[in-house]
Amino acid sequence: MKILKNLLFTKPKTKGLPPMKKTARGIEIKNEAEIAIMRQSAKIVATVLKEIQEITQAGMTTADLDEYAEKRIREMGATPSFKGYHGFPASICACVNEEVVHGIPSPKKVIRMGDILKIDTGAFYNGFHGDSCITFPVGKVKRSTRKLLEVAETAMYKGIEQVKAGNYLMDIAGAVQDYVESHGYTVVENFVGHGVGRNLHEEPSVFNVRTNDLPNVELQAGMTLAIEPIINVGSKHTRLMGDRWTVVTRDNQLSAQFEHTVLVTETGYDILTDRTLV
Repeated sequence: MKILKNLLFTKPKTKGLPPMKKTARGIEIKNEAEIAIMRQSAKIVATVLKEIQEITQAGMTTADLDEYAEKRIREMGATPSFKGYHGFPASICACVNEEVVHGIPSPKKVIRMGDILKIDTGAFYNGFHGDSCITFPVGKVKRSTRKLLEVAETAMYKGIEQVKAGNYLMDIAGAVQDYVESHGYTVVENFVGHGVGRNLHEEPSVFNVRTNDLPNVELQAGMTLAIEPIINVGSKHTRLMGDRWTVVTRDNQLSAQFEHTVLVTETGYDILTDRTLV
């Protein structure tokens, strides 16, 4: 799930957990025990996303996928991070084609051959969240659409490659921006990545373009970040729909997004929501 630039959220109360180490800017640094729990929450998210991609067929509705996701999250001993979060009514965000973020699953939203489907979900397990998103085609799609998905996923990994202790947030942002723009796409700027841990959205905000709108934080081992660029075929600009949640591209062209929860290490990174490991 995305957050708006510079938008902070109230921390939920968690029971039985000691105070967490933080940087001077309030960014949480996880210890080994906390990271072990986050690996479990992230594994649950990765499992659900992998299964959703496998079961999705034309003719299903996004409500069908939401029901499946919630069932599986709970079966694995977690609770959905998104459901009820600031009033969001579902366990997944389900966006089709030109929808950018926060699509509300609906029994009226039928998935069709040739669509691209974006599924974002989170799981809360033993006091910690995992968060991840994928975009995938339903059946055959145009070559240009496949290219969009390839560039979007690679852009995420370009950002992740910059993750290591001693690097900075703008190293991530610059890598994403340069790669996306070199392929002729635009980066959505008003939704960003974030820290993740005891709270679904924590400091720092992880931008996907270079900016002076936030501190260029130095990365430290033990930080856990949700890196999640969104890219558009056309304009970077978006608009909010009447349900006050769903955001679409202003020009109605396609949008794609990928997201992983990533642990910062002394020498690099560890992708906690890696679907190839489940």
